[in-house]
Amino acid sequence: MNKEQTKKRNPWTRLSSTPVYDNPWIAVREDKVLKPNGEPGIYGVVSFKNKAIGIIPLSPEGDTWLVGQYRYTLDEYSWEIPMGGSPIGEEDILTTAKRELQEETGLTASQWELLGRLHTSNSVTDEEGFVFLASQLQQGDTRFEDTEVLKIKRLPLTEALDWVMSGRITDAISVAGLLMLARKLGI
Repeated sequence: MNKEQTKKRNPWTRLSSTPVYDNPWIAVREDKVLKPNGEPGIYGVVSFKNKAIGIIPLSPEGDTWLVGQYRYTLDEYSWEIPMGGSPIGEEDILTTAKRELQEETGLTASQWELLGRLHTSNSVTDEEGFVFLASQLQQGDTRFEDTEVLKIKRLPLTEALDWVMSGRITDAISVAGLLMLARKLGI
């Protein structure tokens, strides 16, 4: 916990919590609360059963790889960094990052660096995400999951950043991760 988190006390009081929905990926609950102003209210919370893991592969030439796929929830096509879910309490996040990079791009990396931690939509979900930089890459074969129909695109990192700034990449983990890397590299 950082200093800012330890200084602030939770102004919300949870009175009760009722499970509403549960599947292998998420659980939804409705909490009866006292709001910060002391008035009663409700709060819906979506809890994820995986940590979100994003990976930015980077070649010595400054290229990266994006993954394109149709996203059912958005009803639109999405370009993203390679990513997947790390089962909470079952697998460490670096192991997941290595697996997802290989599955989605065919790449393996001998150098890994954690770029950052983030929360995707913290007003309604407790989802925690992590973004890794993968370098010293080797190309191999992909192993898509049965739900994945992916396109893989290799492009200069600067072009991927242009896609972020123009709104062509809208996925929160991809946007945050690419901007973290740009800041790290001084781009």
